[in-house]
Amino acid sequence: MSAEDLDNYETDAELSLYKEYRDVIKLFTYVVETERRFYLANKVDFNVRSAGQDVYFDVQLTDAWVWDVYRPSRFVKNVRIVTFKDVNVEEVQKTDIDIPDDIH
Repeated sequence: MSAEDLDNYETDAELSLYKEYRDVIKLFTYVVETERRFYLANKVDFNVRSAGQDVYFDVQLTDAWVWDVYRPSRFVKNVRIVTFKDVNVEEVQKTDIDIPDDIH
């Protein structure tokens, strides 16, 4: 496989993932972003915990979808995220996900 073939494969995989995201976002209530991953979920349980002087986030997602081009199945029943890094949780505004017809 040449470098160009690999680039084309990765580009096609990313485009396919974006199209899947566009199709499934309407099924979810929350968008969750971490330093490592991007998730869609219907339930988010967000807790701030401490370990000595350090503070970390313990986030549990239920009925989730994971943005990961290399996962064979991106739908996950439960996800637990434990991180010292930032976590962003936003409620999806249903009007935010209307995609213009010319992009399909």
